[in-house]
Order: sequence, then structure tokens, then C-alpha cells
Amino acid sequence: GPPAGDGALGAPGRWALPSFPGSCQGNSVERKIYIPLNKTAPCVRLLNATHQIGCQSSISGDTGVIHVVEKEEDLNWVLADGPHPPYMILLDGNLFNRSVLMQLKGTSRVSGLAVSIAKPNPPQGFSPGLKCPNDGFGVYSKDYGPQYAHCNTTVWNPVGSGLSYEDFDFPIFLLEDANETQVIKQCYQDHNVPRDGSGPEYPLCAMQLFSHMHAVTSTVTCMRRNSIQNTFSINPETVCDPLLDYNVWSTLQPINSSGKVDREQEVIIVATRIDSHSFFWNIAPGAESAVSSFVTHLAAAEALHKASDVHSLQRNVMFTFFQGETFDYIGSSRMVYDMEKDKFPLRLDNIHSFVELNQVALRNGSVLWMHTDPVSWMNESVQTQVRNLLDILSNSSVGANVTLQEAGYSQPLPPSSFQRFLRARHIPGVVLTDHQAAFQNRYYQSMYDTPENIRMQYPEGLSPEETLEYVTDTAKSLAEVATVVARALYRLAGGANNTSAIQADPKTVTRMLYGFLIKMNNSWFQSIIKPDLKGILGDVPQHYVAVSSPVNTTYLVHYVLANLTGTVVNLTKEECLNPDKTPNAEKELYDYAWVQGSLDPNSTTRVPYCVRSTVRLSKALSPAFELRQWGSTEYSTWTESRWKEIRARIFLVASKELEVSFRRTFSLPLPMLENTKSLRLTLSPKFTPSWGFACPSNSWCQQCR
Repeated sequence: GPPAGDGALGAPGRWALPSFPGSCQGNSVERKIYIPLNKTAPCVRLLNATHQIGCQSSISGDTGVIHVVEKEEDLNWVLADGPHPPYMILLDGNLFNRSVLMQLKGTSRVSGLAVSIAKPNPPQGFSPGLKCPNDGFGVYSKDYGPQYAHCNTTVWNPVGSGLSYEDFDFPIFLLEDANETQVIKQCYQDHNVPRDGSGPEYPLCAMQLFSHMHAVTSTVTCMRRNSIQNTFSINPETVCDPLLDYNVWSTLQPINSSGKVDREQEVIIVATRIDSHSFFWNIAPGAESAVSSFVTHLAAAEALHKASDVHSLQRNVMFTFFQGETFDYIGSSRMVYDMEKDKFPLRLDNIHSFVELNQVALRNGSVLWMHTDPVSWMNESVQTQVRNLLDILSNSSVGANVTLQEAGYSQPLPPSSFQRFLRARHIPGVVLTDHQAAFQNRYYQSMYDTPENIRMQYPEGLSPEETLEYVTDTAKSLAEVATVVARALYRLAGGANNTSAIQADPKTVTRMLYGFLIKMNNSWFQSIIKPDLKGILGDVPQHYVAVSSPVNTTYLVHYVLANLTGTVVNLTKEECLNPDKTPNAEKELYDYAWVQGSLDPNSTTRVPYCVRSTVRLSKALSPAFELRQWGSTEYSTWTESRWKEIRARIFLVASKELEVSFRRTFSLPLPMLENTKSLRLTLSPKFTPSWGFACPSNSWCQQCR
């Protein structure tokens, strides 16, 4: 087993029973000693060019006596009064804030933290993100609008505590299952509750958290170690990985994906991000921060594609979904880099204008705000183009339940992908949001940015299929925004017909919201993906970029976009899977996908078909890793540490005196004893110093007899 050494309690680890008559198998004993916690999410370590953030346990896991903290006064027992440190705290979600965690960070009396989810969401808001998201990687700097740099003018996320960007030297886990939280509380009630101000008697209920991280210090350090390992080791061991994935993009009119668009061809980019984040690994619902905008974007793409004259429009439209934007604009900075290096079909010179959707679900009344860049506004030609863009957007809202207002020229752009394009070139653009200044979203980058946050509500008693099809008020509201955006894009592209027929479908929006926020494994998503991808349809959607790619969100945005904007073509499975060998397939212009299709009525078999679309993927890996500039201040440098195991469990521990008695009786060497500390759960308090011992009822030793 792993070495012990976690304060007074040691680490149970994996152990084997000493060989004495009547012993049972170790695995059987372990099952009786430990209660595993199966529904948890850890805080893990991330690194950038200069430092590390997140959490980790010691190499053999950290152990502590459980103490439940439901109000701030309960901390006194942990920090000063309790006689059995170190403590493993079960923390009420409403107390998971910067003030409490900074107290715990500064003491050796705490070995770890298990956080229960607050229900309902904390009314005061909770955002572990920064007050100034992606600070230093947008367009504003000492050389460009210095008065706007570092959120000097507008603090976008005032609720932000920055907890996600702190470094903790103990493990912190989220308890996702209320039943498991109750089991821990019951164990605490039965064994650990202080009696009349004095410490409880043994045995005590303890918890162990395993989340040891391999990478330390910074991305510069971990990538250098990776490089050394790869160069000199026969079996290289990677310690961290760059955050990476793929951007999803498509065009209204097909373009040669392996060639170059003519320099004279003008393209309007409409963009959103598709990733989110929270304090805990892969817990990133992102309802307002990401999903509301990319679902609206997808609905606008569908509405525009249905216009009768889209293929004869003067300008093309590119629908772009960026991955990794939470981490210093990974996706958008990579696309700009590829455009500059001629590694993308478009050049920056092709961009006519830029429209970005960015948090649009929490409108105050009907108002949607148009943000522009006050610095490029000073350029007369850019100002004229921006003014035209704003006018077209405003006119497109006539007759819709959307009122577009200008945020004004006295404040900068909010955090947005558009900023990375502005760093490279003065492009006319606008960012659409539901907030004029500070975010309406009180749960930005947190586990509470859920469907409830964007007011999604369903009648009780609906089946999953009925819920999928039920059009919520949120879906209607986002469809209105999508309609305005689609009509504006049509006008920007040179369309001259009446736009009243361009209408986003609330039914499509409600399906997407259900799929991306409540249940990915639904009948619609099942029907539109490839058969070999059905395994990605987990139950609860999360939108963290991670290091494996593509992640579920990327795949699903890809296939939803293909479904909404593509065409069903009459090709066989063989032809669809091998368009290179299919006459007139024009593979340079189109992507082909053989998808599962819906279930045949009254049958368990599906009716698959071939979809032709212009949807493509492009790499969303920061240029810093392409250039091996791991200390870059120009590009994102975020990496995620590797680890061997993540797990949590609870068990009982007995007194030190019993441990000493156990050692004398069995004449065990110290290392063996340390690795059998978990036996303390089952030994009788009336342990007798002989070769036999009293067996408690309902214990493993009774079964051994």
C-alpha cells in the first residue's frame, strides 16, 4: 500500500491483512470497512505560464475526522477547539465562499473539504471566477485603450471571488448526491458530535480523499518535464496536458475548406463560445455563460438557411463556435493565428464585420445591449461601418419582442472572442448581451449556472419525451433573439427581400436547451449523431473544454448545426462514408455524415440517412504550444495536471491506545501497521492482548469465524 503520514490519522490506503489463522480476503474486508462516495467531483490542478491553481491531496490521499460546518461558528471547533485534528470538513454549500476558504487555507488543522450543493442556489450569487475574466488576453492593454485595461472602467463580474484561481494544498470535493451527503452527516451524528463542549469518544467517523496531482509550479515547468521525459525516457510519463479541443464552424454558402477564399470575397462572422467552467472538474453547466448564446446562434443559423435567396447573397456568413474561451480565449486566438499564417480558408482581410452573442438569456424586459469598441470607433471608416451594423440590428428588431439599445462609447467591450480579432485588425463588430455593464449572471463560471438560473421551468409530471418537446418561456425568448440576429445577418449579407419570413423556431430552441442543459441522452440527439458516437450521450451535460478532444459539447454542436443547416442526400452508407469515391460529392465544399436517424415506428430499429453540410472543425489549441512558447503572455498557456486516481470514502477510526495494543499483540512492524489502520473500524474497544480478540457483532471477523 502507499506510505502513510497524514497527520494523526495516517492513510488507510490499499492494504493486505497479515497472515494469521482465520483471516479473510483483503477485498472483502475493504468492502466492509469503507463506504465509497461514488458521486463526487474534485477540484483539480491547472497551470499557466506563471503559477498553479486548484487543489490536490498528498500522494496517499488525505484523511481527517469529519466535522459538519453549517454555520460560520462551527468553524471554531475545526480551527481551535477540536481535540482530533486534522479535520475533514463537510461544508454547507452556502458557506463555500472566499472568506471561509481563506481561513481554512491558513491552518494545518484541516486536511480536506467536502462541499454539499446549496439548494436553492445561493441568493446572493456565487461566482468563483475572476472579477475581470480573461484579463490581459483581450484587446485592451497599455498600447490599446489603456484606460479600459484590467476592468478599470467596468467590473464585469463583481460577484467574482477568484476562488477558482487560488491554489489549495488540500483536496476539495463536491458531493453531487444528496443521499451520500446524508450518509456522511449520519456518520457524523452517530460518532463525532461534540458532547457538552468536549470531544466525542472513539470510534470516530473519518473521511479520506484521493486527488494527488502530478504537475507542479507552472506550465513552463510541467511542459519542460514532459519534454525531458519524451526525449530520454523509454516509458515517458506525461505530467500535464494543454487544454485543447476543436472550434466548430460552417458557412452559409459552401467554400473550399482546403483552399483559400478570394481576397475580394467578404464574410460576416457570427460567433459564440461553447465552453464553461466552475471550481470543480467537469462540473460546468454554463446555462447563461455559454449555452444560452450558442443555442441562440444555432437557431439563427437554421432560420437564415431557410431564406429562399441565401445562395445568391452578396456576402457569405460564417457561423463560428469557439472552444476554450474561458481560459484566455484558446479557440478564437487560434483561429486568428491560423488566419494570419494562411492555415485557414479565410484571411482576416475577408472579414466584413463581426457579430457575437454573449450571455443573452437574462434580459431585463425586452432589452438586448449592443457593445462596441470605443477605441476603433475613433477611426472614421470603422465608425461608419459600425454605425451601419448597429442600424441594421436595430431595424431588424422592429416587430419582435426585442429592444436593441447601444451600451454607449464610454465603456469597453465585455470579455468576448471579438477582442482577439480586434487585437489583429480593426474590424467593425458588435457584441450582444443581456447586460449593459456588469453581468446579469450572478453565477458566472459556477456549478449554479444551471437551467434554473435562466428560468427554465416545466410543468410537473411530463415524461422525458414530453419535456424535450415542451416549449418553455426561455425558449420563446431566445428564439426572439435568434430571429433578430438572423434577419440582421440577412441584411448585412446584402439581402433585399422582406425579412418577416425569417423566423427562428422556438421548438428547435427548446429541444436544444433540454439537450444541452438537462439530458443529452434524448431521442433527438440520438437521431442526429453517428452510430459510433452514441456513447457520448451522458445524462447530465457539462461544457468544460478538458484535454480529450473533441469533448461531448463539440460533437453535439457539430451535429446539431449539421442537422439544422444541412441537407439529407440520397446516398448509400458506403457512399456517404467515402465521399472521395462518390461522383459529384464535392468533398472540398461539403462534409458528409451517416447518422443514426429516428426509431422506426413500433420498432427498435433506426432509419439512418446521410447529411451533407458545410460544418467543419478547426483546432482549438493555443498557439503557445504550437510555438513551444510555454511562458507566453500573448497566448493562453493553460494546462491540466494528470493524476492516477480520484476517489473518496468514509470509515471509522479508533483511539491511539487501541492502535498501540494492536501493534503489541500482533508484533506488526510499523509500516504494516500504518497500512492496516483501517482495521480500527472493526476491532472491539475491549480488545484483549492475546492471540485472539473479541469480535464485534456484524463485523468481518464474525464472518471469518
